Amino acid sequence: MWQGANEVPPCPGSIARWKRKPRDSFAGSSVLPAMHRKQKQAEQVQYGHDSSLPSPSLPPCLLLSCSCCCCRAGAGGSWKEQRAPSVGAQHCLEALAPCRCSSVLSLLLEGLGARWCFTGLAVRGKVLAELSRRRVQSLEPCRGSVAPAEGTENLGLRKAWGRLQLHQAALPRLPVPPLQQTLERYLQALEPIVSAEELSHTRRLVAEFRRPGGVGERLQRGLERRAARTENWLSDWWLQTAYLEYRLPVVVHSSPGLVLPKQDFLDRQGQLRFAAKLIEGVLDFKSMIDNERLPVEHMGPDPLCMNQYYQILSSCRVPGPKRDSIVNHARGKQRSRHVTVVHNFQFFELDVYNSDGSPLTAEQLFVQLEKIWNNSLQTNKEPIGILTTDHRNSWAKAYSNLLKDKTNKDSVRAIERSICTVCLDAPVPRAAQGLYHSQVAAQMLHGGGSHLNSGNRWFDKTLQFIIAEDGSCGLVYEHAPSEGPPIVALLDHVMEFTKKPEPEKPALSPLPMPRKLRFNISPEVKKDIEQAKQNLNILVEDLDINILLFHHFGKAFPKSEKISPDAFVQVALQLAYYRMYGRCCATYESASLRRFRLGRTDTIRSASAAALRFLQAMERAGTPEQEKVELLRRAAQAHKEYTTMAIQGNAIDRHLLGLKLQAIEDLVSIPELFMDTAYAVAMHFNLSTSQVPAKTDCVMCFGPVVPDGYGVCYNPLEDHINFAISAFNSCADTNAARMAHYLQQALLDMRALLQAARRARL
Repeated sequence: MWQGANEVPPCPGSIARWKRKPRDSFAGSSVLPAMHRKQKQAEQVQYGHDSSLPSPSLPPCLLLSCSCCCCRAGAGGSWKEQRAPSVGAQHCLEALAPCRCSSVLSLLLEGLGARWCFTGLAVRGKVLAELSRRRVQSLEPCRGSVAPAEGTENLGLRKAWGRLQLHQAALPRLPVPPLQQTLERYLQALEPIVSAEELSHTRRLVAEFRRPGGVGERLQRGLERRAARTENWLSDWWLQTAYLEYRLPVVVHSSPGLVLPKQDFLDRQGQLRFAAKLIEGVLDFKSMIDNERLPVEHMGPDPLCMNQYYQILSSCRVPGPKRDSIVNHARGKQRSRHVTVVHNFQFFELDVYNSDGSPLTAEQLFVQLEKIWNNSLQTNKEPIGILTTDHRNSWAKAYSNLLKDKTNKDSVRAIERSICTVCLDAPVPRAAQGLYHSQVAAQMLHGGGSHLNSGNRWFDKTLQFIIAEDGSCGLVYEHAPSEGPPIVALLDHVMEFTKKPEPEKPALSPLPMPRKLRFNISPEVKKDIEQAKQNLNILVEDLDINILLFHHFGKAFPKSEKISPDAFVQVALQLAYYRMYGRCCATYESASLRRFRLGRTDTIRSASAAALRFLQAMERAGTPEQEKVELLRRAAQAHKEYTTMAIQGNAIDRHLLGLKLQAIEDLVSIPELFMDTAYAVAMHFNLSTSQVPAKTDCVMCFGPVVPDGYGVCYNPLEDHINFAISAFNSCADTNAARMAHYLQQALLDMRALLQAARRARL
């Protein structure tokens, strides 16, 4: 321990320089040997407050000083100046202002490179907020920290873990929006989608809900108390209600798929070599996650929560009778070292690390994949993976039956522990011209049915890469741990990695045969499989999916008109739906809440009063073109403003959900506001949409969220836009191809409108 408050040690940022200076160059020379001992001890302990570490009561300014900053000058050139912690904290922030030392900033973000602890949450928040304001671009370790060798798995994750924690601690908490603000905006959101009579009734319910001392205020105070005692008042509720308590099959209803460009191989050799390179790319991305070297993402100037990246590998959903759960094997001593490979409905455990911790090369992986292929040529195996496609309650019962057998339990646990799953599929069935991408999208979402590739999956696995023998590729992911953007970021990295040339091939040492995961199929399990087959085949026949590759223009055009590309697409979707059905509908677009700690999503409601006025003008004969243009711009601006409001944590949907769940938690009756017809209409999203931009020329897809609705996902690229549109065949009123036609026409009409206005100005 340091000898009293008067003896202040030099800062960690200067450790490297201390070693180069003679001992007598420091006023506090007696602390130098102690500093070295403390540093060495710190490298041997896990992140946390160890009794051998310096006391956490040290002035926090020590963590910010460096030989190029003002700290030493501010201390009168002496390390022995006594400071109270509060004074030191203020000094830190003042000293940081003129400092541009990148090593100090990276050290601060690394946090544990020299094993020092911030003291006090308030001080830490101020310091990290200042760092975040400066937009430090990555969490890379600074000089002097112990980083793993390039290309090796970091088994010393305990060192790096603090960097993520420090970044996360700097993020603000999700706010609870003001009650009156949410209720006013709720009424505004209802205007374009309910009748005047329904709106009038809802206004009365809102007035009762919002009255002083009423139920609304009581529930609001409950939410505010929850926000004060949790990292994120919404995240656990959302995970449970939106995902883990959701009982419909994850296939189509919850898990998104993603269609990649067709690869240029047409045989088994090409399939396996691409799969090997893909696995190598996943391991490369995993090393960045394990070592916390991922660049911090930003939205404008604001850093984003990176937590979801640490949930997508080595995790799996586990069915339960009323509520599912998620297991994550990315942390701890027994971390995942294998991927699951599936071929011909047969599962294998492929260890992807050498004994020294280095990942297998693409050539080694190819050899192992060939062994798997040659050991799974039988095509008459029971499709055990098809059990994961069933209704969650049915699958929970089947899961319990399956795990009664010790061999089955061992195999299931191996799948759940794996880093990810790689599905080596049979070729995608030939499709009519123009329908190939739609056929592949269906394969990614559900596998094509029990007679095709649906048994070649474990749909509870968070991340499954799908590689068919004909070059059709993509993935499907279980939605509970993550939204689309982290998945796409991983995919972009992997696809770039697959383009890297192979290094010279060294002599390969023989590797053991990958372990085949055995399953004993009892009559009860066989019955469960047959039932799951029937249910899945009905769902497969019901899904109507259409991929629209819109090549007339991309996001560059709306940008040239100073319109948000996302707003432009959303207004076009409103126009397409209005032309098809003559009305507006409740529309969901996901808005990221990753500006906040553990943030997930809220809802952008694209059906606005401004959008309705534009739609009516477009369909009303005789409306002047200039008026249409002005209304289009206002509709796009209204959407942009709602988006900004949503990502700042001030949208209405999650707040209303929170108030409803708070009432349930408080064991009080559900307020009438949530039993209202208008509320049911507002939550019945006939259009469920999401923009998932990617560098790769791909598109994500998902099913509708209501029986008479559409699911629309899009990737806006510079010169074209990829759309995936889904509906259910069982609904006579919906048709994905028809929606694609009207959407394309809406986009072209809106472009023509703006181009005509531009020409008129010349």
